[in-house]
Amino acid sequence: MMSLNMLSRSVTRTALLSSKRLGPVSFFSNNDSHSDFAPQRKTISDDDEALKMIHEHVQTNHIMLYMKGNPSMPMCGFSATVVKILKDQGVDFSSVNVLDYPSIREGVKKYSEWPTIPQLYVGGEFIGGCDIITEMHKTGELADLLKPEKSDDKKE
Repeated sequence: MMSLNMLSRSVTRTALLSSKRLGPVSFFSNNDSHSDFAPQRKTISDDDEALKMIHEHVQTNHIMLYMKGNPSMPMCGFSATVVKILKDQGVDFSSVNVLDYPSIREGVKKYSEWPTIPQLYVGGEFIGGCDIITEMHKTGELADLLKPEKSDDKKE
């Protein structure tokens, strides 16, 4: 087994050898990547296009969550709470990070006539924000609503 000291010397030696052949070695670079690997984001030009896109999301995804951040890294406590509840329920869901799309962030508030984020839709219907989802989870109402969407391996 290689000790940490040996590993450190090995990496240093490799870096020195590389630098003599190729010039300075950079372990972290932000400009070596090709543009094909950059995140691709759709540009939304106006409110009508945003509302149309939201309607499409809500209709084509059985469980749709508009949130701040993403399920693996929520960017607010309310979004984190709803994600945790959905994961506890054992359901798959789709989500949109509204922080990446200001027009979707404002559009979803108009679409639902609800002023806050996160927003959860199930079966094309607006269910509510964090407080409503939390209460439904506590009473068991959310489990009943999501039951058809539970995956087979997570059923009790």
